[in-house]
Amino acid sequence: MKSWKTLSRSPVLTRGKFLTLEDHEVELPDGRVIKEWPWLVMPDYVNIIAETPEGSFLCFRQTKYAVSDGTSLAPAGGYVEPGESPGAAAMRELREETGYESADWVHLGSFVADGNRGGGTAHLYLARGARKTGTPVSDDLEEQEMRHMSKPELERALLAGEFKVLAWSATAALALMHINRTR
Repeated sequence: MKSWKTLSRSPVLTRGKFLTLEDHEVELPDGRVIKEWPWLVMPDYVNIIAETPEGSFLCFRQTKYAVSDGTSLAPAGGYVEPGESPGAAAMRELREETGYESADWVHLGSFVADGNRGGGTAHLYLARGARKTGTPVSDDLEEQEMRHMSKPELERALLAGEFKVLAWSATAALALMHINRTR
């Protein structure tokens, strides 16, 4: 199979570092050209499920603007800064948001947010043996509280739809699959 080819790109709207809307001119494998293919440029981001040496998993119960029906469970996470690797961003975000650090990292995969429109790439991680080393210094805007969940509690919450953002559900599911496969 052949990939689509980007012939040109032009910005339509820019909202700081968090969002740019572009029009792409793309050529399909059969030679047809689409002149205005909308494309979202957003920063890549990381999500981290951290497991402590005691076997508890760190999650947040929090509000989020796009989650209109109350609260959601969420892993630690945030944007990858310019010039920063996703792995370094994951370590920084875990430390900033939770005060925990880990020396045992599992990259669970990198996934495009929207296969047709872009929207950034999610880099998902499991941090094993995470230990509290400091105080959280998060600059998140949402109200949140950190929870320590057992593996059965995490599994039940995932299956009950308590992770209401797709990337957060994927992070929890892939972490649990990795743990089940390696134990």
